[in-house]
Amino acid sequence: MNAIALGPLVLSGERFAIIVGVVVFLLGAGLLASRVSPRFNAWSTVAVLTGLAGARLAHVVANWTYFADDPLRALAVWQGGFLWVWALVPVGVAAVFMLRERRLMLWSVVPVIACVIAGMATARLTSGTEPTPAPAMVLTRLEGGAVNLAAVDGRPTVINLWATWCPPCRREMPALARAQDAHPEVRFLFVNQGEGQAEVAGWLAEARLEIDNVLLDRAMAVPGHYGTVGLPVTLFLGADGRLARAHVGEIAPEQIDAGIARLR
Repeated sequence: MNAIALGPLVLSGERFAIIVGVVVFLLGAGLLASRVSPRFNAWSTVAVLTGLAGARLAHVVANWTYFADDPLRALAVWQGGFLWVWALVPVGVAAVFMLRERRLMLWSVVPVIACVIAGMATARLTSGTEPTPAPAMVLTRLEGGAVNLAAVDGRPTVINLWATWCPPCRREMPALARAQDAHPEVRFLFVNQGEGQAEVAGWLAEARLEIDNVLLDRAMAVPGHYGTVGLPVTLFLGADGRLARAHVGEIAPEQIDAGIARLR
């Protein structure tokens, strides 16, 4: 669900759609280079690099409050976060300066349109989310007691599937901990996958993280219920307990808040 597994590599639907769009763009530009003008070879390379940079920069600027304390996080492109409409600006500028002729600039629109269509179609096919109800599953809480995942209390729920051996899980955990503190109106459940109480407690103490509702899923049953692959995965559930959205891979602070805002 919402992810593509290529052997050991797991890509979210969004990231897979980006790859498909870029590949289609490069194939289209390569065809133009062989049939129309070799200038399209250099232009396509510059267009891809500057287009990605422009879309990422636009996202950072639009969400600057989340980057102000750690500007270098702008380089963490693996987290996702692009405003694709702004990619058209550097792509167009590159076409003006590198293709130069009006005829060639008009031809450059073709791979751009093909890229947009391919990326949007792939995203639609791979990023769908079924409104799956929460499982009637009782998990042990790290600090004692148990939690029934199917029990609702009128609040939306964020479920994070993670493990201590997973580097992206460890990187995103401080942001999720801050979100838990900032959003008492949301129930956060940190469902550890396949590890024991001592191992999980030891890592949290070492990382100096204080978070509530750390649950132990020794059988790794929750990913099976939702059909997710890979770690980490962050699930956003509505107040009725049904799945509204799934984020596969490391999640950024602005994406956490955006997911919560959609639940409202």
